Amino acid sequence: MGRRWLDGPGKLIVRSGGGAGAVAVPLEIAASYRARTKGLLGRGSVDGAMLLSPANSVHTFRMRMPIDVAYLDRDLKVIGVHTMKPWRLGLPRLRSRHVLESEAGAMERWGLRAGVRVEVAADA
Repeated sequence: MGRRWLDGPGKLIVRSGGGAGAVAVPLEIAASYRARTKGLLGRGSVDGAMLLSPANSVHTFRMRMPIDVAYLDRDLKVIGVHTMKPWRLGLPRLRSRHVLESEAGAMERWGLRAGVRVEVAADA
């Protein structure tokens, strides 16, 4: 099930289960090579999350803040979540097709953890 998005705004929908309902998070989609390469570099904060697609690894060189990183498989199921400090190199995840980035601590607040499937809705 191949997914293709264009660069731009969207929403990340997290349904963590347990009857808590869904969380809608502002999302910036980085699907082009240029947008994925820039990512969150040079930013002091991020409103919501950034989706890098396709991607299976990230680095935090030249970042100003620690970030949460979630690796997603082709079905948008979370296969791992990690917090990375600036100036680190993340190892590639073989099954990862997409990567989410956010400010450190945000993904835990959203209920985003391994096993959770997310939805991505691009704004028109």
